[in-house]
Amino acid sequence: MKILAGVDEVGRGSLIGPVYAAAVILNKSINKKLLKDSKSLSKIRRKKLFTYIKKNSVWAIGQASIKEIEKINILHASLLAMKRAIKKLKKKPTLVLIDGNKLPNLKNYNLKYVIKGDQKIPSISAASIIAKVSRDRFITALSKKFENYGWNTNSGYGTKKHLNAIKKFGITKYHRKTFSPISNSK
Repeated sequence: MKILAGVDEVGRGSLIGPVYAAAVILNKSINKKLLKDSKSLSKIRRKKLFTYIKKNSVWAIGQASIKEIEKINILHASLLAMKRAIKKLKKKPTLVLIDGNKLPNLKNYNLKYVIKGDQKIPSISAASIIAKVSRDRFITALSKKFENYGWNTNSGYGTKKHLNAIKKFGITKYHRKTFSPISNSK
């Protein structure tokens, strides 16, 4: 029996926090027509689908820390988060479809990348939703300690408000110091 897993990451372009990845194996009963790329869904819709996917699939989250991002770069950290998510799955998939054009280094798994997979493959769409909502929850909790940066609305991306806050208040331990413009301000 073929077991298909979809994998996606979120947070690559953010200036703060870990990068998250999710791996999802959908149950046959799930309504695949509901699943879309997380970026194309409203926050409310994403949260509803997050709960629905969790109840109707086998899923796992992987992360790569700020230190790992700074040490091995964001691409390799994203691949590491994907690898961790795949390995955490309670069932071993016979095929893993990964959004993008690169594959994590993972032996004994049948891996295939799909460019724009989050728009084409329901299990990758589901992974994008699980990863996005999980990371957003982490960032929203963090934003309560650092209200000046607007992370609750910008998820740590380089918006005008966030960049102005960096100039005014400096960087936090959650900022990725190797990312521009933070790396330029040293």
